[in-house]
Amino acid sequence: MKGKFKQVFILSTAMLSFISFWKAAAIVLCDFGSSAYYAGGIAYKAFGPAFPYFILGVMLFAGLLLMVYIESSALFTRGGVYVVVRETMGKTMAKFSVSALIFDYLLTGPISSVSAGLYIAALLKVVLPFFGVDWHIPDRLIAVIFSLTVISYFWRENIKGVKESADNNVKIILFVSLVAVILFGWSAVTLAHRGFVLPPFKLNFSEEALGWTVNFPWLKAVGILGIIMAFGHSILALSGLETLAQVYREIEDPKIPNLKKTVTVVFIFSLLFTGLLTFFSSLIIPAESIGKYSDNMLSGLAMELWAPYNLKLILKTLVVLSAGLILIGAVNTSFVGANGILNRVAEDGILHDWFRGLHRKYGTTYRIITAVALLQAVVVLLSGGDIFLLGEAYAFGVLWSLTFDVLSIIVLRFKKPDEPREWMFPFNLKVDKYHVPIGLISIFIVLVTTSMMNLFTKKIATISGLIFTVGLYILFTVSEKRNEKKITLDEENEGFEEKLNLASENEMERLSVKFTKKNKILVPVRNPNNLIHLKSVLENVDDDNTDIITLYIKVQKGLESAGESAGIADDDKELFKQIILIAEKYGKTVTPVMLYSNDPFYTIIYFAQTVGVDEIIMGVSGSFGAEIQLEKLATYWGMLKKPESSGQVNVKIVWEGRTLLYTLS
Repeated sequence: MKGKFKQVFILSTAMLSFISFWKAAAIVLCDFGSSAYYAGGIAYKAFGPAFPYFILGVMLFAGLLLMVYIESSALFTRGGVYVVVRETMGKTMAKFSVSALIFDYLLTGPISSVSAGLYIAALLKVVLPFFGVDWHIPDRLIAVIFSLTVISYFWRENIKGVKESADNNVKIILFVSLVAVILFGWSAVTLAHRGFVLPPFKLNFSEEALGWTVNFPWLKAVGILGIIMAFGHSILALSGLETLAQVYREIEDPKIPNLKKTVTVVFIFSLLFTGLLTFFSSLIIPAESIGKYSDNMLSGLAMELWAPYNLKLILKTLVVLSAGLILIGAVNTSFVGANGILNRVAEDGILHDWFRGLHRKYGTTYRIITAVALLQAVVVLLSGGDIFLLGEAYAFGVLWSLTFDVLSIIVLRFKKPDEPREWMFPFNLKVDKYHVPIGLISIFIVLVTTSMMNLFTKKIATISGLIFTVGLYILFTVSEKRNEKKITLDEENEGFEEKLNLASENEMERLSVKFTKKNKILVPVRNPNNLIHLKSVLENVDDDNTDIITLYIKVQKGLESAGESAGIADDDKELFKQIILIAEKYGKTVTPVMLYSNDPFYTIIYFAQTVGVDEIIMGVSGSFGAEIQLEKLATYWGMLKKPESSGQVNVKIVWEGRTLLYTLS
């Protein structure tokens, strides 16, 4: 008997669990705020004692860029550089912009993990001799080993599909804030006791920081040109702003007011933590010692405060712990961000589907994750733990992705002047129906001028960035051509496609009325290689009186957000293909549903309560384990259950030779 396979229902409106502006700010700061630990030291190595002025200036400039992201996010809820550039300037420019952004994410992991390793090495150098241990291992060697260990760890965690919780981000930022408050208070006492002299506004560029400008007499590092050069060497402190565009989708209503609150929190925290603490470091650390602490500036600040040595050692330990937490978190962000963006461009047809192959056990895009890990490991090894070297390369992706983003918003002002905007960047000139963006154009001029100057001053960034960007652009172009040929072949030989009868619904309630049988069983599915639980249902259930609903939740969370479409990608088709084959084998009717969400467990319970299912039968998750799956389901059941409801749902988690039972009531 041939299986009866109903329509694949695609819920075109995503089911999201929303977060407060505090949590959104914490997510952004766990990436953006991490630069406080290394930006000042890199700037000092580049151009000397004037570094705190420029780091502070970059943080003020960040406030303007955060305002740009408000307008961008208001126009594109599922935004980010790739989406904005593609919509305004086409796929070609989008390929270049996303290549620069991927370069940024690839460098985020190495620079963050190496910086954390250098902080740990500095602590060991002080603490171990205190206990009589003779310590002579080079700091950079420790940083490289630590960095490779962290990258390996997050490679494994992302392969397994383990997600970082927004609550963890909040806890990290709260701890970092506590350490920052202690540093602020103690620094104020130290300055009051010792007095201070403002650092000289003197630009003393190193040979490496001048790059190719030494070959051009007209590019002297003086006056306005010198200021642009120094600003370019400080701009890496802006890394992480793109996270704001990705997390906006999950911010609770009212979205724009809450986005403004998020931006305010991020700006104030960054101005104080990155800007002012860097300034305090320059005031308190003796001029002759700043170079010694350039790899761990805030650690150096702790050791130069006016306090007993033992207390300074405790504070240094707290600083290193805070550095480890926020910097290691940034490594995970680099994996999630790169994986999410590459999956997004793959869905757009400009990255070959081979890269999106799913892991047999965990169902994650392991090839992309592995490629990111290998490239990051290569970068760490090539850098030899030199944070300045990494910082030089890092600025390339940061600057060019921001430049493309701002240019796109400017173009959109003229391309779609009648587009409703909840908020516009200020300083506009009204000419007929156009709001000429004087403010945005000014920001763009600063960005493009700094970007062009960096091409001359940053040899490593220019060479590595251009090679990577052009290489990735070529990969995108070749992939796009191959995908076009594949589409043509698919049209000539539909085969499996004919079995997929797609139907789109935009409301859960309208979808729920399609399930009319006495009993209803919900079977969440994700991995085409892990459908044992579906087989167990088809073996034992009578489909004459039972709706068998397979629920495929396409998770799009924060940086992984890829938008929605009324269609399915190739990896989705593979999952449905396996469901079809199993349904045909058992001759049972199955109704597949596919929807988008940022929280699968929330969605499973919401769907179950809306449709009125009697049983939820799941496979065991390779990422969590059965007990945690049940715990999450029970938590959301309690949150979402209506007071007047008296029904209950039986939950089964099925895997080889075992079944775990639980009743939600």
